[in-house]
Amino acid sequence: MKRWPLIPTIIVGLAIAAMIGLGFWQLARKQEKEAALIQLAANVRRPAVLFPATGVGDDLLFRKSAIDCLNVTDITRQSGRTADGKPGWRVIAACRTPNAGLVPIQLGIARDFNTTPEFSGGPVTGFLSHAPDSRPLISGLFDHSPKRLMLVSDAAPIGLIANPGPDLSAVPNNHLAYAVQWFLFAAIAAVIYVLALRFRRRR
Repeated sequence: MKRWPLIPTIIVGLAIAAMIGLGFWQLARKQEKEAALIQLAANVRRPAVLFPATGVGDDLLFRKSAIDCLNVTDITRQSGRTADGKPGWRVIAACRTPNAGLVPIQLGIARDFNTTPEFSGGPVTGFLSHAPDSRPLISGLFDHSPKRLMLVSDAAPIGLIANPGPDLSAVPNNHLAYAVQWFLFAAIAAVIYVLALRFRRRR
């Protein structure tokens, strides 16, 4: 009777334990996300706040806010959708402000990528959301630095379509599905390893 291979068994056991750990971590993240969604739903109805000087603050998402845009230093475009779900381009202006430095403002939605909005500055009201983040998804496992905030304008300048309002359904809560996946991966790895050992003993 052949002995169990010690080192491969330890490696597979550690891998399975890591997968199970990731599954329980996702379950904990699910509870955190559910609490965050409750807070976001309440933020929609709360009074307006000043745009934070730090430019970050997940606890302020969906809160009403306002800034005074002294001048626009840059305009970028990101893919997005209108309030009725049609594809378009989110037009985001980098605005210089008296108290918060450069603040990104989503002015509205453009049908055409090359649309240039008629906006050079002034008071802007809206709600707080996350600014576009160019960090790759995998970095989220290691980089826990807060995402930058932007102001989503209530009124679109001439040439743009008004922004959609706060949408809780746009905040993903897939942690239960991820947890199930990790548990399944652990189970599959265990089954495959046991089958491999049985095949090895029969040879």
